[in-house]
Amino acid sequence: MEKSSEIDDQTSREDKGKITVQESTNIGTPQNDHKETMEDIDLKENMDKSNGKGEAKHVNYRGWKVMPFIIGNETFEKLGTLGTLSNLLIYLTTVFNIKSVTAATITTVFSGTASFSTLIGAFLCDTYFGRYKTLGFATVASFLGLLTIQLTAAISKLHPPHCPKESSTCEGPTAGHMTFLMTGFVLMIIGSGGIRPCNLAFGADQFNPDTESGKRGVNSFFNWYFFTFTFAQMISLTLIVYVQSNVSWSVGLGIPAILMLISCVLYYMGSKMYVKVKATGSPMTSVAQVFVVAVKKRQLKPVDRPWLSLFNYIPPKSINAKLSYTDQFRFLDKSAIMTPQDQVNADGSPADPWKLCSLQQVEEAKCLLRVVPVWAAAIIYFVAIVQQHTYVVFQAVQSDRRIGNSNFKMPAATYVVFLMLSLSIFIPIYDRIFVPFLRRITGKEGGITILQRIGIGIFLTVATMLVSGLVEEKRRTIALTKPTLGTAPRRGAISSMSALWLIPQLSLAGIAEAFGSVGQVEFYYKQFPENMRSIGGSLFHCGMAGSSYLSSLLIAVVHQTTNGAATGNWLPEDLNKGRLDYYYYMIAGLGLLNMGYFLLCAKWYKYKGGDCDALLELNEKPTNQIKPI
Repeated sequence: MEKSSEIDDQTSREDKGKITVQESTNIGTPQNDHKETMEDIDLKENMDKSNGKGEAKHVNYRGWKVMPFIIGNETFEKLGTLGTLSNLLIYLTTVFNIKSVTAATITTVFSGTASFSTLIGAFLCDTYFGRYKTLGFATVASFLGLLTIQLTAAISKLHPPHCPKESSTCEGPTAGHMTFLMTGFVLMIIGSGGIRPCNLAFGADQFNPDTESGKRGVNSFFNWYFFTFTFAQMISLTLIVYVQSNVSWSVGLGIPAILMLISCVLYYMGSKMYVKVKATGSPMTSVAQVFVVAVKKRQLKPVDRPWLSLFNYIPPKSINAKLSYTDQFRFLDKSAIMTPQDQVNADGSPADPWKLCSLQQVEEAKCLLRVVPVWAAAIIYFVAIVQQHTYVVFQAVQSDRRIGNSNFKMPAATYVVFLMLSLSIFIPIYDRIFVPFLRRITGKEGGITILQRIGIGIFLTVATMLVSGLVEEKRRTIALTKPTLGTAPRRGAISSMSALWLIPQLSLAGIAEAFGSVGQVEFYYKQFPENMRSIGGSLFHCGMAGSSYLSSLLIAVVHQTTNGAATGNWLPEDLNKGRLDYYYYMIAGLGLLNMGYFLLCAKWYKYKGGDCDALLELNEKPTNQIKPI
């Protein structure tokens, strides 16, 4: 294998000051035409990426050549973790003899903690270790966690004695049993915290961001990432769950551990070919400095032409692209106003970064703030998706799950596979057919903008919930007016409506994810500063965690407020006695409000680096007005 291609943090900007001086001396000189002005800007951008000698710094981007290792690692990692988590609730109740309520609490806390741990993992990745080392460590931690959980099934002394179904009392787990099990959970949380925020950004790092093929490669990578993720979910919900339930837990949990080991091997096999972006220190420190200094200087008056008047300095080791000035959150601009009390070092850096910030720092902080409203809309978007993983299962339980004229019944939880299937089928179609077609029409790399893609996803979730409500109304009506097929344990009568009627809503949800979820991942990656991309990736998982908690809150509120109402409890144990369709319509209404909110956010949003007006303004001012005031 060839020698590792590694991006050194010392991305050379040594001649940046010289370039600025050269540009400054030309500012007062009449330009031949607008074309020449744009060429000057392109020359400046190219020199920013030079090695200080006017020569382009060579980075060997392997692109799709290393994707078998990265996507293979991602696929087997997801097969391993999802293969264990998909049936974890059943494992805790049947092998560890834990009561259902306690088991549900354990799994909920575990899932939420794993999602929120991505923030810590992203911080450590961007600040200290870099994506390559963080992913390597987290992958090994996940393998050890899965192996630990597998041992609790394989070794009889690591779990309570088997409890016969006819027994009314079962021996619960000891403190030692739970300690060993929780050790496995902690290792998996560590693995999730490092893998989830870094794997997407690490894969995108392998493509050259300055070439058209590289930019298109990144767009395709996001699509294929979700394809493999969905493929892993489908296998986990079918084959692995079947082995765990019908063969043995020892074998069923051993398969995910082996798959995770393969993931580790694949990852390290490609080590010498990866592009590895090193950590550059805490990116959040710079953001904190902007807010602190802005508060300290809140009494200062705004300056005219801030893109020219504000203090600007870009560290030589910065890996972040130079950002143009934007007129949003202008209160932060005051942190870059230079006063007589502020001092500057010989190299142009502020003597005290907690008293003076640069325009570049201010714009990076603005990037972070601009993303937050869009992220909030994403939480509501995921609420509709969550319902297709929860109450759809309950609908299937009280529907006719027979396939054709046979007596074979599809497990209720397996119906979620249709969501994964529609997502898996649609993503390649979208990537290979829709995107090239739309690109020819719009001229945009992705065919449509990222926010347009997310917006379509949000709209489709509204349609999903409306269809879900109609299907549930039909299922309930048939159950109440026509002969039923028996009674579901601890539920109620089984409607004679085929559970296959659930496929339309699940398919719509899958297509919604192809637009909304993939769009969010791409959005967070591209709109965060380069040194905060892992933190951006963690927001996606935090959004899913937030939607799960919000969904739980909605269920609790609806259950409490409708209990005893004229319509009856909307969400009882027996769906035939409730009005689940009303609950679905309520979420559709919430989604419609969210759609309006998102459209306002999209209209207000300014893409990072998407406006070069400030750069063009540089050609209108003399040299002494470009320098810090």
